[in-house]
Amino acid sequence: MKQDQETLLRDYAAGVVSWSTLKERGFADYVAVLGGLGELQLRPPVAPMEGPNVAARERGRTIIRLALQQHHP
Repeated sequence: MKQDQETLLRDYAAGVVSWSTLKERGFADYVAVLGGLGELQLRPPVAPMEGPNVAARERGRTIIRLALQQHHP
């Protein structure tokens, strides 16, 4: 991984830059971002659980959690 990509990913994980910035700087898709974060042992930033989309976000998290449990019981 290039140094500038690593810096961008670290900034993204810290909430300094957005996904749109990463796209503008050459990341092809979000899978590449997640893979890069994984290589650096970083997590994607998490938006606060507040506002009108909380219920939808909780449903999405539940769907992902159940899918992961099926693959890794």
